[in-house]
Amino acid sequence: MADTASDADKIRMKRLAKLQNQAPARPTEDGNQTRGEASASQSGRTPSAGQADPSDRSEQPDQQPSSSRSETATATGSTSSNPFAQLEMKPLEGESKIRIRPATSATTTTSKQESAGEGQRTSSPGGRSLSTKTGPGESFEQWEGRVLSNMFRITLQWERQQDAHGHQLRYLSGVTAELEEQGEDKRLSLPTLEQAILEVASNIRGVAPLDYLLACWKRITRQLRGMRSDDRDNRKLNVIKEARRLCMSYCIFAITMPEMFGVDPPTSNALAQHLLVDPEDDRGLCHDFLTEAVRRFGEDDSMKEALVGAVEELSRQLAGMTMNDNYKPYILALRNLVRYPPLVDAITDLPGFLPPKTPAQDIERKTFLGPFFQISPLQGEVTVNYFSSPKGRDKGYIISSQKALRMTLQNHQTELLDIVNQIIRSSKKSRDRMLDWFALTVNANHKRRALQVDNDLVSSDGFMVNVTVCLDQLCEPFMDSTFSKIDRIEVDYLRRNPRVDIKQETKLNADQHASDRFYSNVVPGSSNFISEVFFLTLAAHHYGTEATITKLDQLEKDLKHMEKELVRFEEERSKWINTPQLVMFENTLRKFQEAINKGLSYKYAVQGVLYDDLSQARSMQFMRYVIVWMLRLAAPPHDYPQQQPQRLPLPKEEPEAFTCLPEYFLDNIISNFRFILRTLPHVLTSTQSDELITLCITFLRSSEYIKNPYLKSGLVSLLFNGIWPTYGRAKGVLGDVLVSFPFATEHLLHAVLKFYIEAETTGGHNQFFDKFNIRYEIFQIIKCIWSNPIYRERLSQEAKKNLDFFVRFVNLLLNDVTFVLDESLNAFGKIHRLQIELEDASLEQNERTEKEEQLAQSESMAKSYMQLTNETLAMLKLFTDALADSFTMPEIVQRLADMLDYNLDAMVGPKRTNLQVRQPEQYGFQPRVLLSEIVDVYLNLRDKKSFIDAVAKDGRSYKPANFEKAGEILSKWGLKSSEDLEAWTTLGERVRLAKEADDQDEEDLGEIPDEFLDPLMYTLMEDPVVLPASRISIDRATIRSHLLSDPHDPFNRVPLSIEDVRPDTELKAKIEAFKSEKRGKRLVGGGGDGDAMDTSA
Repeated sequence: MADTASDADKIRMKRLAKLQNQAPARPTEDGNQTRGEASASQSGRTPSAGQADPSDRSEQPDQQPSSSRSETATATGSTSSNPFAQLEMKPLEGESKIRIRPATSATTTTSKQESAGEGQRTSSPGGRSLSTKTGPGESFEQWEGRVLSNMFRITLQWERQQDAHGHQLRYLSGVTAELEEQGEDKRLSLPTLEQAILEVASNIRGVAPLDYLLACWKRITRQLRGMRSDDRDNRKLNVIKEARRLCMSYCIFAITMPEMFGVDPPTSNALAQHLLVDPEDDRGLCHDFLTEAVRRFGEDDSMKEALVGAVEELSRQLAGMTMNDNYKPYILALRNLVRYPPLVDAITDLPGFLPPKTPAQDIERKTFLGPFFQISPLQGEVTVNYFSSPKGRDKGYIISSQKALRMTLQNHQTELLDIVNQIIRSSKKSRDRMLDWFALTVNANHKRRALQVDNDLVSSDGFMVNVTVCLDQLCEPFMDSTFSKIDRIEVDYLRRNPRVDIKQETKLNADQHASDRFYSNVVPGSSNFISEVFFLTLAAHHYGTEATITKLDQLEKDLKHMEKELVRFEEERSKWINTPQLVMFENTLRKFQEAINKGLSYKYAVQGVLYDDLSQARSMQFMRYVIVWMLRLAAPPHDYPQQQPQRLPLPKEEPEAFTCLPEYFLDNIISNFRFILRTLPHVLTSTQSDELITLCITFLRSSEYIKNPYLKSGLVSLLFNGIWPTYGRAKGVLGDVLVSFPFATEHLLHAVLKFYIEAETTGGHNQFFDKFNIRYEIFQIIKCIWSNPIYRERLSQEAKKNLDFFVRFVNLLLNDVTFVLDESLNAFGKIHRLQIELEDASLEQNERTEKEEQLAQSESMAKSYMQLTNETLAMLKLFTDALADSFTMPEIVQRLADMLDYNLDAMVGPKRTNLQVRQPEQYGFQPRVLLSEIVDVYLNLRDKKSFIDAVAKDGRSYKPANFEKAGEILSKWGLKSSEDLEAWTTLGERVRLAKEADDQDEEDLGEIPDEFLDPLMYTLMEDPVVLPASRISIDRATIRSHLLSDPHDPFNRVPLSIEDVRPDTELKAKIEAFKSEKRGKRLVGGGGDGDAMDTSA
């Protein structure tokens, strides 16, 4: 090597000089102090974490002292004087080499100080103790040599190869030879310690220099802690402190410049594997070591680079692991490191902590924290490990595995929270970087809520669930029961360039243009931490747990479909037997079964993660805050729940800040509580029940505040799921609250009836079926609360107060009853016909297959429609009993009578045999019960003359014989009491007489002029009105009934309301004159045609 030092050599020498200038004081005889040497730093690597304790593996580098080796000893001493000479580096010209010089005599302590230190011992790594006392007759120099020997496990005495506790000591031939050369005593002291450290660390076989030095650090630290307080100011303390300083300095050399010890530079970070070792292990990095290392950050950046690089290396290694691997040391290592604020700042400053433009699928692997959050039981190979061969497992095994899975995950999530908390609390800069990382996870994963999710382009479910749970726990400190901090959640956060990206999100009741205009008006100021976390958590729920719940629902549907396909597939095996394609068939079948098993394993794992009482209670508590916050924003005064929202409906003018909120704010509440009510209803508290019911009623009653009908239907679903019977609760967790909650008794009925009307058109491609699902749930809610007479009284008041509103509801109810009854009975007719046809043995196979498919389709339809029939008919019975007047209004009564007559004829008329099917109970079809329900509706309205007249006027389906036959069936099977049977007979007679009177009236009127006939119904008009646009006259009852379902003129489709029509008084006068004329003729004719009175005597 050339005499002139290279640039790298110069840098290293400068580091050594800097270390020397920063060394703490050493004790001298007169009490003055001299400076020692300091450390330098450069990236390096140590052996793997699996390496054994260096103290147990160590070997002496040279155990044969000899005068013939003096030349070697001299060379060794020279090398120790300049650590770079060992690397064949010459010192810079004009710069003296580092030499070991003897220390001057140290000041002697008083006998009182020495006696005070006697007997004090500190624990050794082997469980024994290292003595800090000066033994009888032992000088300070002897004590110094003994303690340094014990701490570094080295010796200058060939004959002393073990310490008092049996630990092997390493003989230092080089230091010994140099001391002999200089004529000094062969004892260890601070001046000789540096050379001793360099020699032993450079020559120890089988142990890496850093491993040896870390073990020494542990012993020195224990020695320092074990010193008594009255020893803290004497020379002994200074000796141990200086030994500690030098040990740390050479640890840094071993990390950053391993070539100093004759070790090749590692290919990766030297500290990474040491971070994975238990901090109390000799190879681990304990708290004292990290504290000292972090303290030196300001002196030399190399140690900071080494530590940060080590943590980065851990993150990279963890990115390739799953929960099946040994991941815990990585988590614990990061937990330990984030307790040091300077190190946290350095970590969060890393480019890899928040790489720009990171796609969602790379966040888990290419951001610093991603690998820590990706560890989850939802990782593919982990789910199979927990739920191997899932199809053959019993329920007990599945539940036990899910419990074990939850316990493991809860521990991991607790550790993640601790890491995040430490980062957030470290400094404002690190807190902001942590929030930025959370923002990245939610903003990059918008596609997780797409209709068709490509899992390769989004973050995994396990990762997003961990993020959501962590954010939920960050919210806990401000979510107190009194909502004392809820006012600190600022809606203006969304107008201050928020971290959460909501620009493309659908808003509650604002179009994109209105939303852009609102949010373009930026509000000055900065947002507080509570607001930041609150809105990040809302977004995390939407793209995290709620998206996972949606995926679980879809997965269950897909698995059911796959199971059916598998059965069908296996049935085709016979086609491939004895053919070359059988092998291909078997392989395809096996792959299909493996796909089902994999799907089942994932399903059970997701259920195990989500069916967690603790995390769901925590998320529900967060959603409770969202409920209260939204109600305060939409419905002042702003002190709910201390005060209920103002009287409903809410003001027509909606707060703009509310209308521009993303839809997912409300959707999160619906999804979260619906899942809990279905799976974990026991975690819902009474207070949360009140607030949930208040939210549902408020936005169903003031449905104009929400644009999306499916969000409103979700509110109905929450109430429906809340009344579903659970163990020990016949009315579910919300039923009893709905029955007695004052806010509900005042507003619930109007709210659900209003949405019953709105559900007629949802705007979706499945709106026809959606409306029946919604109305089915509404029926269940009404049945649940009907036991409270207050609700019946409210309904009566509603019918009188809001007549048009109630008439619209009744009209739609009749439409539903008519439709589902008709579809159900038609389906049973088809089933009856197909069952008979399939009994024909002569059918061709293709024809038989076709008819079997038709039968299966008809059976499926019959089941669905029969369930709706039973519910709608029960609701009709309920309302006609309570509000007979409302169902006998002119615009309603004739339709109701026609519907009842038609279905009564189908049940007991000549064609009733068409409804006879095998096993009707499998479709929910009970003909006798259905007949009894229809009869109940008749009986509820039996006292209303308009109803009796309407039944009699039904020329299509009314038959007196049907009343008689129904009475016979009711009596034969004991379906009605004697009082009801008598009332039924009386009703039949009254209808018969009304029919006769109506027939006579029709006969008397004769042929009616076309101008007097209703253009839609072709009946004589009673109250003609003129439509303003088409100028056509029509009966008021007819057009009112039409407008209930269609707000347009039936002749030209111009928008029309009942208020727009005007009476046709002229036509009405003509009709009345016509009727009077015809009736007058009947009276005159009747008198002339009758027999003359016999007046003869």
